[in-house]
Amino acid sequence: MEKILISACFLGKKVRYDGNANTLTNEIIQKWRNENRLISVCPEVSGGLSTPRAAAEIQPDTISVQKKIPTITLSEKHELTNKKKILTKEGENVTNAFYRGARNALELCLKHEIRFALLKESSPSCGSINIYDGSFTKIKIAGEGITAEMLRANKIEVFSENNLELLISKLST
Repeated sequence: MEKILISACFLGKKVRYDGNANTLTNEIIQKWRNENRLISVCPEVSGGLSTPRAAAEIQPDTISVQKKIPTITLSEKHELTNKKKILTKEGENVTNAFYRGARNALELCLKHEIRFALLKESSPSCGSINIYDGSFTKIKIAGEGITAEMLRANKIEVFSENNLELLISKLST
């Protein structure tokens, strides 16, 4: 039975930056949970950040950076070049924690042979269609979070709560 990587906040875990969850109530997700198909991760916590933590956003001058996101195997690590920079609202650089968490999420996918991920939209880690613009003014722009980008670079399809039905239909066929 195919496993699915899922944002821990969707499963009621209080791992958001503000110490809350983003529980996603859906009968199919509950069915997958009962079937032990879900592999839960919060890349930010996995990368070493605490809960709660300061809000963080990808900085605008690095959003469209030419990136070399590598494919990796469990036995090797690659240094990422041309990293996007992630700062907290207070100006703390948390870039390395975000990339470490993305790498951990990818390693889970490789270990469990996961081809699909359901991640929280707009997050600087998990956003798959849009992210915040880096100004901490709640303005969203087109873009991907660090984890979503790394998973896609490694041929893992990424979905969010906004296109959950598409994931469900892919897994139903």
